[in-house]
Amino acid sequence: MKHDDRLVRIARLENEVQSLLLAALLEERGIPHVIRSYHDSAYDGVFQSTLGWGCVEAQEKFRAEILAALRDLETGVATDDEPSPAGEK
Repeated sequence: MKHDDRLVRIARLENEVQSLLLAALLEERGIPHVIRSYHDSAYDGVFQSTLGWGCVEAQEKFRAEILAALRDLETGVATDDEPSPAGEK
């Protein structure tokens, strides 16, 4: 594996819903990624209470695109295939 192919942590995810929405958006945009949960049943989720729900990992070259997708989710920006609300153009 080349150095450029390594997966790095791009962003912390706050909950499972955010992770599912981000994964769907990244797949739609063709951005390779891994969603990693910090849940560990042996410790009853203690890591999630201190570290967040989990993180998204990818190659460094996709960092800007993933962070932009995360911002789009947080601000509610529609993707190109979603219809805009009635009356908006």
